[in-house]
Amino acid sequence: MQPETKYARSAWGAIGYQVFGSGSVDVVFCTNWQNNIDLIWDEPSAVRYLDRLSSFARVIMFNQTGSGVSDAVSVANPPNIDSWIEDLTAVMDEVGCEKAALLGDTEGGYIAMAFAATHPDRVLSLALVNSCARFTRADHYPIGIPPELFEQTAEAYAAQHGTTGDGLAITAPSVADDPRFRRWWNKYQRNSIKPAMLQSGFAWQSRTDLTSILSTITAPTIVLHRKDAMWHRIAHGRYLAEHIADAEFVELAGADTLPFFPGDYEEVLGHVERFVTGKSLGTPADRRLATVLFTDIVDSTRMASDLGDERWLDLLAETNRISRAQVARFGGTFVHTTGDGHLAYFDGPARAVTAAQEIIGEGDAIGVTMRAGLHTGEISVTGDDIAGIAVHIASRVIDHASDGRIAVSSTVKDLTFGSSHTFEPLGSFDLKGVPGTWSLFEVA
Repeated sequence: MQPETKYARSAWGAIGYQVFGSGSVDVVFCTNWQNNIDLIWDEPSAVRYLDRLSSFARVIMFNQTGSGVSDAVSVANPPNIDSWIEDLTAVMDEVGCEKAALLGDTEGGYIAMAFAATHPDRVLSLALVNSCARFTRADHYPIGIPPELFEQTAEAYAAQHGTTGDGLAITAPSVADDPRFRRWWNKYQRNSIKPAMLQSGFAWQSRTDLTSILSTITAPTIVLHRKDAMWHRIAHGRYLAEHIADAEFVELAGADTLPFFPGDYEEVLGHVERFVTGKSLGTPADRRLATVLFTDIVDSTRMASDLGDERWLDLLAETNRISRAQVARFGGTFVHTTGDGHLAYFDGPARAVTAAQEIIGEGDAIGVTMRAGLHTGEISVTGDDIAGIAVHIASRVIDHASDGRIAVSSTVKDLTFGSSHTFEPLGSFDLKGVPGTWSLFEVA
């Protein structure tokens, strides 16, 4: 559930913050200034990231002054490292946190590193993800981006701020072509930082240089960086690891950096958990009992031909939005799209059936006939994907669903006994690739 937003006070004004999770260690999450701690909970992939982080920590998340729900500041007198250190200090004091592990993500790494250097007595450990000590090139920092190229890119990024989402192509390519995500990201940007303040922030970033303080950081440090990142390039991460004493460096697959939650975040947070709690990394696959849901659009090939590419893609985006929203509403986990359908899983079969009913009902409302198939069994969860025989069975069950209806295995029917759902027998079937004969049912 979305945590309550509260305010702490610093010399610069009111700082919005949230506290959630009940882990054994306090983690202060410092991320990019394009952040709004209220609206972030509207995006399911962000919620999954924050849920995972809060599974091992009490998370303290805040908007630095000038961004999100915190007080606005004058563009002529923008925030700086000192003011953001004051923000972080005020929030920690407000929530009674004497010491914490700091998680510095992208430009939030500036705050985390500066605080670790100036307040070592309050820092248990430091985790830096896709961060840097300096962004632009200099004689002592040849790996930086040339200042003129930085200025050109910053201008182009600012021009699309909150309107097109085109900047995702270089900062989060895995979601850059998702229309639903782009719409959410544009709204999120508009409510995170205003255009004039963004321009001021880029000017500030072009001058920021923490290279001289790295040697003074004494907190145990881990540096994690995406190897294919295009904007927050991996050379920055290697530099941090080489200049912070005894820092551990971990190269991560992928190119997503901003926002912080697309891509395989499990690898990121698995290393963070290991480092801040001392817990060793477990097996990459998490096995659990779950109800697997497949949906698809009936007669999709004909519809795509009749509608044309542009309208068909819009329709797919809308069904994607519907499925994501209903899966989240009923406590499920949306895994991915399957061409003209979707894959998700739930820890409760009755809620999975209800979610499927709502998805089909909303599809009807926009003129799309959908169907669904469900099976309950053991799955393996690895990162953002799932596998196992239960997934395969569910993918075969949907083949026997009528237009606009929901087919389920006998396991789902039996486990929902006592709920409001009723079922009608479909018959016994051989499911391709699955041993034995299976009794299937249709939701009445």
